[in-house]
Amino acid sequence: MTQADHAAPTRFSDINLLYTARGLRGFGDGFAVILLPAYLSAIGYGSIDIGIVAAASLLGSAVLTLAVGLVASRHDLRKLLLLAAGLMVATGLAFPAFEHIVFIAVVAFIGTINPSAGDIGVFVPLEHAMIARGVADRDRTAAFARYSLIGALSAAAGALGAVVPDVLASAGVSKIAAFRLMFCAYALLGSVGAMLYWRLPRSQIGETRHSAPLGPSRAVVYRLAALFSLDAFAGGFIVQSLLALWLFQRFDLSLAAAGTFFFWSSVLSAFSYPVAARLAKRVGLVNTMVFTHIPSSICLILAAFAPNLTVVVALLLVRSALSQMDVPTRTSYVMAVVTPAERPAAASVTAVPRSLASAISPAISGALLMTAFSGLPLVVCGTLKIAYDLALLFSFRHIKPPEESS
Repeated sequence: MTQADHAAPTRFSDINLLYTARGLRGFGDGFAVILLPAYLSAIGYGSIDIGIVAAASLLGSAVLTLAVGLVASRHDLRKLLLLAAGLMVATGLAFPAFEHIVFIAVVAFIGTINPSAGDIGVFVPLEHAMIARGVADRDRTAAFARYSLIGALSAAAGALGAVVPDVLASAGVSKIAAFRLMFCAYALLGSVGAMLYWRLPRSQIGETRHSAPLGPSRAVVYRLAALFSLDAFAGGFIVQSLLALWLFQRFDLSLAAAGTFFFWSSVLSAFSYPVAARLAKRVGLVNTMVFTHIPSSICLILAAFAPNLTVVVALLLVRSALSQMDVPTRTSYVMAVVTPAERPAAASVTAVPRSLASAISPAISGALLMTAFSGLPLVVCGTLKIAYDLALLFSFRHIKPPEESS
């Protein structure tokens, strides 16, 4: 442990609090990501408008995450997490209060609703830094695999919750009112998350209030950020909200069927995380990221040309079993190749370009969905992701984390 990491390590019980908060947030994102396009469609907006809202959400996430990255090394991580939880509450209360697209886009920009399958946003760098401080190098990837597993399983459960508006509608509640009740439930989850963060100890990682967020690892972090931005730009073409919209439009999928699909998709992704941790011990973090990601991208491209829903669902589920294995390994790798004091900034700096890049592509994807070949966003996404994987392998295959170089 370096001198800069002068605060007491995160305790096991504190890590469990972070895991629980991650689960609550994942549950909220699980239903919000499906209900958001359905809600916007119900109040009269089309695919381009929905793409713009998704882009605003991702862009706002980038701005907030950047702000956190600049201050986290010099401030109490617990306080920042509490502020983020408060923002989640405000988001859930504000979203159903407006119907004009401009105001909805503003709420999406400022708020915390995540239209992506991945876990991005203001919470993530703070939680990553706290978890990394509490585990040994040999256990770091497994700890992040558990973090990702909890997030994915909770998102899967949340996806099943997307059927609630249909249930309420059958009981006589209007569909729009049912959607708005779900956003209030999202706010309630943020309140419970704040109670959990309140129980965490104060935690400041930087050595002084004037310490630089990034130091000796700056060059490595910037190179990773550039590559991750390519991956995120590609992923923005099929954020779950837009993938759901594609399935709605092409196959007339119901909300219940979509919720079931995204449930099993999340379950498969979830159980791939501990597999990724075990695989990384054998072949290394970078190899695990690359050689699981490429086949998943091929499945995505094939799904765009599949002739029926059964084949599409099968390909997308195979993709789900492979595509997220780079999540815990990527997080572990970033935390491993920087000093402890740099971890919050490294997490933010690698996340911000991802958010910025992914904020551009949903609006483009929304327009592509209206072309004669509506599967074009899937093809573009898969092709760009394969290019990213090859670039990552070429650039970082020789930079080993401590547990691989010892």
